[in-house]
Amino acid sequence: METTHSLSVVIPAKDEQDNIGQLINEIYHVLRDYPHFEVVVVDDGSRDQTLSTAVATARTLGCPIQAIRHGQSIGQSGALLTGIRQARGNLIVTMDGDGQNDPADIPALLQRAATHQNRDFCIAGYRRKRKDTAWKRFQSRLANRIRGALLRDGVPDTGCGLKLFPRATFLKLPWFNHGHRFIPALVRGIGGDIDVVEVNHRDRTLGTSKYNAWNRAWAGILDLAGVMWLLHRTRVAQVTEHHQTEPG
Repeated sequence: METTHSLSVVIPAKDEQDNIGQLINEIYHVLRDYPHFEVVVVDDGSRDQTLSTAVATARTLGCPIQAIRHGQSIGQSGALLTGIRQARGNLIVTMDGDGQNDPADIPALLQRAATHQNRDFCIAGYRRKRKDTAWKRFQSRLANRIRGALLRDGVPDTGCGLKLFPRATFLKLPWFNHGHRFIPALVRGIGGDIDVVEVNHRDRTLGTSKYNAWNRAWAGILDLAGVMWLLHRTRVAQVTEHHQTEPG
């Protein structure tokens, strides 16, 4: 994987001590030949040993890590924001902390990113074969169809935690609780390109899901209405000329 970019893999995690060590181990073995990478784990107010497990695993492997802890849980979007602000890479990969996203898919996202000329873009994972319950899959399909029809972001699976985008692109976006569900739409709203890569999805083998914001229908409806308003009000400047002179 030849690259001139540095990479930060940002993982929001809450009470994932049983999964975070294996996930870091897999990420390290996928990326250990990548010239400049780090793992950024944001422990979102866990009541277990998520943070210490992440640190101990990374030290054993020799894996570059930033481990950050929130004093209390503020949600997945807030944890992502903390991690991306602290990240040192100019490319960001986001992953869920439960181990259901497969680190083996990261190289495919990097390869696709290398084809983009626009400085603002988002490569979104698509879990065609999801390993969730039938009820959760139904909820997700319904939410994705409604969102897709209204926002036209071109992403069939916006709930997939595996995404890649430039850090600078993310920092341009308006941000709010649950905003991680709308990253592709927000990137498109600032004139960025959206791409989709089919990725693997694995069974959760340990623990239970901690982030279920999308299951709260009223919150989802309010978020969707807010994003539609933001996109309607967003204007992207088209610079046609730029002249600059140096003093003296």
